[in-house]
Amino acid sequence: MVAVTAPAKLTLSLRITGVRPDGYHLIDAEMVSLDLADVLNIEAGEGVVIKDGADIEPADNLITQALALVGRDARVAVTKRIPLGAGLGGGSADAAAILRWAGYSDVQGAAQLGADVPFCLVGGRARVQGIGELVQPLEHTPRILTLLIPPFGCSTPEVYRCWDELGGPEGASGNDLEPAALEVEPRLDEFRRVLEQATGQRARLAGSGSTWFVEGDYPGDGRIVVRTLPAQPH
Repeated sequence: MVAVTAPAKLTLSLRITGVRPDGYHLIDAEMVSLDLADVLNIEAGEGVVIKDGADIEPADNLITQALALVGRDARVAVTKRIPLGAGLGGGSADAAAILRWAGYSDVQGAAQLGADVPFCLVGGRARVQGIGELVQPLEHTPRILTLLIPPFGCSTPEVYRCWDELGGPEGASGNDLEPAALEVEPRLDEFRRVLEQATGQRARLAGSGSTWFVEGDYPGDGRIVVRTLPAQPH
């Protein structure tokens, strides 16, 4: 059995720079890996077992798709630590962990699995462009951040659709999707205010949501303190 970690990703900033003819949005974002991570135990066999987390259909999850991409069979038991639907790339991180385990390093190929998989495969800190498939590694800078994760997720397609309907607003805090996410899920505003009141900092939304974050170490009351990680060796 081999145990591999799947670090969460946090989108620190996100600008939308255009829309392709096929409807996919082009981005210019900064992403970092966090020490909040799932753990995958991989051994001979078949099937995906999810521990300590919501059930995921084995036939349709990104781990199964990643195994198919690298042409491998394995039994994978996942201990979930990255909340689902929080915009922290949990499924993408798991897929990228499978790719690393298999010795697969083709970032463009990883994009077949989803827009966040290329960054999660590279990891560390990076500038991410295109629809997520262009990943430029940046120097690792150690940071401490505090997350507040609401008990609900945000639909990424719905947030992007709303951004279009709103006329493509620019986010005041460096995330162009923030106005649209607040429109799609008004409950987000309450959690932003809670984090800001507890920390005295301006909270920022991670990607399309639903996680809010601030710089600094502010434990307590459902908040999660995390640290950024350098890129993992392949």
